[in-house]
Amino acid sequence: MSNQDVEDFIQQNRALVDQVETYRGYWESEKHWEARREFIMRNFNEFTSEQLDHLLSLSMVWANNVFLGCRYSEELLEKVKEMAEGIVVVDAPVFKTRDEIMKKQQVSLWRHTHTHTQMSSTSNNCELTPLFQGL
Repeated sequence: MSNQDVEDFIQQNRALVDQVETYRGYWESEKHWEARREFIMRNFNEFTSEQLDHLLSLSMVWANNVFLGCRYSEELLEKVKEMAEGIVVVDAPVFKTRDEIMKKQQVSLWRHTHTHTQMSSTSNNCELTPLFQGL
C-alpha cells in the first residue's frame, strides 16, 4: 500500500481506524504512533481477527527497532522490515552498537597515539637554531 492508499483506506474505513487508534500506547509520540499506525494499517488485511495480537506485536517490534534501537533476531527483523516496506520515517534516530562505538574509540586513540609519537620523534631529530646567534 502506498501512502495515498493508506489515506484512502482510512477515509473508507473510519470504524476500523477508530479501533486502531485504541492500540496507541500512551508513551508513543505523534511521529512514533503515525509510523506504527501506518504499519498496522498496511498489514491489517493480511491477519485474521484471531491474529490481531500478533500484528500488534510485530508493529511494536518494528517501531522499537526504528525508534529505540532495540535488537531482535535477524529473521524477525527481516520480516518486519519487509512488512514496513515503503513506510518513510523522517528523522529516525541512528543507533550504534557498543562494538561500533568501541571500535571508533580505539581507532581514534590509535591515531592520537600514532600522531603524537610521530611528532615526538620528529621534534627530537630537529636542530633548533638559536634566535640570536652571534650576539
